[in-house]
Amino acid sequence: MFKNTQDKQEAAPQLKDDNIPAHVAIIMDGNGRWAQKRHLPRIAGHKRGMETVKTITKVASDLGVKVLTLYAFSTENWKRPHDEVSYLMGLPVKFFNDFVPDLVKNNVQVRVMGVKDQLPVQTQKAVNDAIKDTAECTGMILNFALNYGSRLDIRLAVQEIGRQVANGQLDPEKITDQTIDANLMTGFLGDLADPDLLIRTSGEERISNFLLWQIAYSELVFTDVLWPDFDRSVFEQMILEYQQRDRRFGGIKTSK
Repeated sequence: MFKNTQDKQEAAPQLKDDNIPAHVAIIMDGNGRWAQKRHLPRIAGHKRGMETVKTITKVASDLGVKVLTLYAFSTENWKRPHDEVSYLMGLPVKFFNDFVPDLVKNNVQVRVMGVKDQLPVQTQKAVNDAIKDTAECTGMILNFALNYGSRLDIRLAVQEIGRQVANGQLDPEKITDQTIDANLMTGFLGDLADPDLLIRTSGEERISNFLLWQIAYSELVFTDVLWPDFDRSVFEQMILEYQQRDRRFGGIKTSK
């Protein structure tokens, strides 16, 4: 696995326009450490991180990415201090109020996957309003994983498939990968559900319960850059690394 660091950015990457990953997923990590390095409260890092979301959303859309999935809040993040969780739950309200007009202008559609009914009422309203306000947009999909965990995603899918079997709607012998795909929270993305590229920031090299089924053949790229410092040049470097990979999906490419 390639591990990018800030000192590897001597030259601007030369991207191939015909090989932009259709679906990019990002584990946005390092907000707290960014703040601590500057002797600021952790919430300052989260606030700065949301500005990075705005920047990278526009960059991804400009580059031709079709789906950008951002791991915003995991099912495990409820274990964090109450004040931090409360702040994180309030971020979508301000973020969407500020950013939805830009999203509409850039033809970006907002989607959110996760257990939304466990979110505070004001957070649910902000999420639902953003989805509604961008519903007619036909460009890139900005997909937030909010109160999301992949094991929960898989468990809920299995339960739904089990109900279909119990009701006689589905023969268990007819369950395929496509059956599971359709019942996961990414099912609405269809053929774009599986990320081509998964990026994790801040130097950690873990998946952290994110899209475990969907990333079976994703290219994984890790960077030491903290999420609030993640910018266009770093993002393009990640895509350049992706473009240098040889994707075989378990097969062998034969020379002609």
